[in-house]
Amino acid sequence: MKIIQSPLFARKAKKFHKNEKLKLDIIIKDLVKDPKSGQEKKGDLRGIYIHKFKMGTIEYLLAYRIREELSELITIGTHAELL
Repeated sequence: MKIIQSPLFARKAKKFHKNEKLKLDIIIKDLVKDPKSGQEKKGDLRGIYIHKFKMGTIEYLLAYRIREELSELITIGTHAELL
């Protein structure tokens, strides 16, 4: 499965520290293995999945979309940042 990043995701991920990026890479690899592990949104956002995970004491949300042979990483941030 091929993974692409939206420009928004790339900008936000770039701000992470090196050890946080390593953890993010592991989480993305886990999503590739089981793409439907996140929770699918409802209504107008149907088809977008949210995967929640913690880095230290902060809970992050990773929004992504699954297509046939392609996963798109849409955005990442805390709950407050994504509102």
